[in-house]
Amino acid sequence: MKINDMLAPHNDQIANDQIANDQSRLKQANSDQIQSFDAWIVHMQARMEKVLDANMPSASISPMRLHEAMRYSVLGGGKRVRALLAYGAGEFCGAQLDKIDLPAASVEIIHAFSLVHDDMPCMDDDDLRRGKPSAHKQYGDAMAMLVGDALQSLAFALISQDKLLNNATQKLQMLHILALASGSRGMAGGQAIDLESIGIPLTRAELEHMHIQKTGALIRAAALLGAYSADKPDEDKVKAVDHFAKSIGLAFQVVDDILDAKADTKTLGKTAGKDAYHNKSTYVTILGVSAAQQLVDELHANAMAALSFYGSEADLLRQLANFITQRSF
Repeated sequence: MKINDMLAPHNDQIANDQIANDQSRLKQANSDQIQSFDAWIVHMQARMEKVLDANMPSASISPMRLHEAMRYSVLGGGKRVRALLAYGAGEFCGAQLDKIDLPAASVEIIHAFSLVHDDMPCMDDDDLRRGKPSAHKQYGDAMAMLVGDALQSLAFALISQDKLLNNATQKLQMLHILALASGSRGMAGGQAIDLESIGIPLTRAELEHMHIQKTGALIRAAALLGAYSADKPDEDKVKAVDHFAKSIGLAFQVVDDILDAKADTKTLGKTAGKDAYHNKSTYVTILGVSAAQQLVDELHANAMAALSFYGSEADLLRQLANFITQRSF
């Protein structure tokens, strides 16, 4: 037997051991990265809660019941996905954390306003939000309407009065982005289409158009506000953030449709099966659960492709894409 033949099994074993060691290190690195990201989420959610608490009117100031209801509707719950996207995009574009705080809070407040109105009997009529009674159940319909109105105004006030945003042109651009995303060409317009479509089968194209406005517009705005919080954001990075957010915003809604069909009320913190009850077209009713999940995977891939020219500086956005598309609530 030749020496090389005698050594071959030994060399193969060394190679196999090396592969196993590399796989183990890679697995550990991925685990460490996930744990680090999970810790980042918890930290940033807590940060946003403090920012919101500090900038919401005190319940001890008149009109006290309105301010109490505003705080009830905004604080103490929610995934804060929009704020997380603002922080992630802001960090990607080189913004300081404290400069992202109020723009991120403004998007969260607009989102909270939309939920208060969305839950009312004249809209989606839901008694539960974030695991507690909806604002109109807790404070009455009239007060809930005023809560939404006041929150919308507050969101714009936060950006307009932000002393850390020194560039007036950038500040106006951010206000413009938020206004478009929350108005008739964005969130409100999408909600109007949704209301008019109850009981009417929609095509996939019509459904996508509705959700690009209803859900996607504010998610896109959140990421762009984070990007524009940087002193001199790189335009190529801003474009990458925009493309990323368009895909992940629509993916967020498709996941919502899947969860509405599969998850329970306790897990969601809101009434499960509501879309089916109201006979609404969803990605699940049009495509089925399996094809809807495939669409989520495609949109996730598109979001990742938007960041393909960038290295580790885009990792937070990549992990946020995973978080949004793999969530169970």
